[in-house]
Amino acid sequence: MKSLILNTATRLLVALMLLFSLYTLFRGHNEPGGGFIGGLIAAIGFALYAIAQGAPAARRALRLDPRALAMIGLGLATLAALFAVFFGDPMLTGQWWFVGGDLGGKGFPLSSVLVFDIGVYLVVVGSVLTLVLALEGED
Repeated sequence: MKSLILNTATRLLVALMLLFSLYTLFRGHNEPGGGFIGGLIAAIGFALYAIAQGAPAARRALRLDPRALAMIGLGLATLAALFAVFFGDPMLTGQWWFVGGDLGGKGFPLSSVLVFDIGVYLVVVGSVLTLVLALEGED
């Protein structure tokens, strides 16, 4: 069924959902949210797009195979989890780097926690979209 209202509304809704998923991802290691919830929100946005436009259009919009996206995310999460071991800390211990500029004398903080959350985000998006697109009959 092709619906003009659904097709038109989906463009705006998917953009808002992806933006909100990134907001949830980046605030997640300080407050509720994070990679899992952000990934679910992004996957729901792409699933809505697949329902409105069809699975081939959703694959084109995603630009990567969802399985490859999940594997990239799994690699990122694993590297972030193991990174602390190289500094003699237990696995999954957060590590922080201060990059560039002057933010209170230290610079901009980057953490292995954020890298782990991004990995989880990609795993969730990839795995959920693999299932959704397979159910759409495109896989």
